[in-house]
Formats: sequence, C-alpha cells, structure tokens
Amino acid sequence: MTTPVCTSASTAAVFPSFSSYVRARGPVLLRAARSLTANPNDAEDLLQTALTKTFVAWERIEDHRALDGYVRRALVNTRTSQWRRRKVEEFACDELPEPDPVPAPDPAELQGLRDAMWRAVMRLPARQRAMVVLRYYEDLSEAQTAEVMEVSVGTVKSAVSRALAKLREDPELAMTVM
Repeated sequence: MTTPVCTSASTAAVFPSFSSYVRARGPVLLRAARSLTANPNDAEDLLQTALTKTFVAWERIEDHRALDGYVRRALVNTRTSQWRRRKVEEFACDELPEPDPVPAPDPAELQGLRDAMWRAVMRLPARQRAMVVLRYYEDLSEAQTAEVMEVSVGTVKSAVSRALAKLREDPELAMTVM
C-alpha cells in the first residue's frame, strides 16, 4: 500500500452534495482561479464557469476525493479556451497614428506667470502668505503647516482658503492667464 503524497487528498471528505463541496472548498478554488488570471473579477467568473461544468458532471464523478483536481483541470481548460477565443481589437496598418504634437509653452511666458504669481503672493497679508508658502511652495501638509505656524489645522485650512480666493481675484493674475 502506498502512502498518499498530498495530505489534503488523504483527509478529503466525500461530499454528499455539490453545494456542500462548494461551501467547503470555495475559497481554496478561488485562490487557484486567481492564480490563473490577473483580475479578481475574471477569477470569480472563471471559477463559476468551472463549477458549472463540475455540477453538470457531478453524477459521473466517481471519486469525490478527486474533486479538487477535477475543478482545477476545468479551471485550466476554461481559461485556455477563453484565451484562444479572445477577440483581437487591434489591427495592423501601414501608418502609425500619431497624436498632434502639443506645442511647448514659451519659457518667457512661464517666467512671466511665475513672477506675477509671486507678486500676487507677496500682496497677501503676512500670515496668509506664510501659510500659502508653507503649503504650496514648501509642500507641507496642513498638519505640518499648523505645527510650524503654531495654530490649529482648521486655522490653516480657512486662512489658505481665503488666500487662494484673493489670488483668484487678483487682477494681475487674471490678465496673465488669458
């Protein structure tokens, strides 16, 4: 008599019904399906298809201890069939479609916009200016800005909000953006 190699096969129970088998082995089979596909949703669909095939053949399967192997083989065969009949959505063509090149912004215009922005920031009240500089120029979080300024996070939020509203209404910035 030989010793079984797979301990789970030797301790596998004979399942009285298909539903009891699916309840008991579903998570393990889903992991197997996920190893065959990249998408978890596709893995669930693959498992459902394989379980449907298993249900149809339930009465013909004599050794219920080998059900995992049967379902895994159904998973692999189903995945192979799906792969073979996939639709090709790309077709070869003579010329490659290239997007229209986006013109690079003029460096002088960018520098003019930066200068106008900095002048507008300098017109803000000192406290709002400090918070805007810490938040957007130094890239600190609201909590870090509040800690540096020794104020609450809510104060930072409201002050920065008011400062941004003033910057949006700044006439010099409005002329440079258009």
